[in-house]
Amino acid sequence: MKIDAHQHFWQPARGDYDWMPKDNPTLNRAYAPCDLEQTLERHGIGGTVLVQAAATVQETEYMLGLAEATPFIRGVVGWVDFEDSAHQGHLRRLAEHPKFLGVRPMIQDIPDTDWMLRSDIAWAWDAICDLDLSFDALGFPRHLGNFLTLLGRYPDMRVVIDHAMKPQIRDQQAGRDAFSEWADGMSRLAAETGSFCKLSGLVTEAAEGWSMDDLRPFAEHVLSAFGPARVMWGSDWPVCRLQAEYGNWYETAQALTADLNDAQRLDVFGGTAARFYRLD
Repeated sequence: MKIDAHQHFWQPARGDYDWMPKDNPTLNRAYAPCDLEQTLERHGIGGTVLVQAAATVQETEYMLGLAEATPFIRGVVGWVDFEDSAHQGHLRRLAEHPKFLGVRPMIQDIPDTDWMLRSDIAWAWDAICDLDLSFDALGFPRHLGNFLTLLGRYPDMRVVIDHAMKPQIRDQQAGRDAFSEWADGMSRLAAETGSFCKLSGLVTEAAEGWSMDDLRPFAEHVLSAFGPARVMWGSDWPVCRLQAEYGNWYETAQALTADLNDAQRLDVFGGTAARFYRLD
């Protein structure tokens, strides 16, 4: 089965999508399963992982409700407040749901780069490990060193790096080196930890008018450093619509992985996600 390891649904009327630009018609609208189902069928994708987009437990419960009613949603990555240890109760309750996979704190939006290493949130990392949940690592290249430290502290935590840690491809297109430091940090994470990586989000880190050649060195480095057995493709739909429609990014990813053998491509487009998230 082909699996989209990273997509979103949301309803802005809920009022908790604080990051969402009010004047952006592509993002600031409701997205529901009926908006994606035919696209998935067109590309032969049998299941998805639905990932949080709001920093509230209420949104996580909303997504689990969608998952209960939508067979193609194979699992949900949610959110709890790491700064409130009372949320351990929420985490334990959510972990009992058969489609709850793990959590994603929105680290990219937190001004304090060292937030993940604070002692007052250590309870959350401990709970993730104790409950054998997954952790989606959402950040920027500036977070690479701290993620390496964090994963060294919790070597048994199941971790997947979202959007290849968002390399700033638009800077590379403009002639500034956005590859070297990012590539070194990703290589260390791949070699020194058991983390996985999502081949997703690259188009939205590129400038308008991007080409496959702009993305290729970043995709090739992820595949080389982690290996296909630790890489999973995700659409990041509907965020990807800022730069590409679902089919455009899917076909681009197919082309970027064309040199892999059949078994490796099966991993990237489904097998890795199924193993990492333990999907039925």
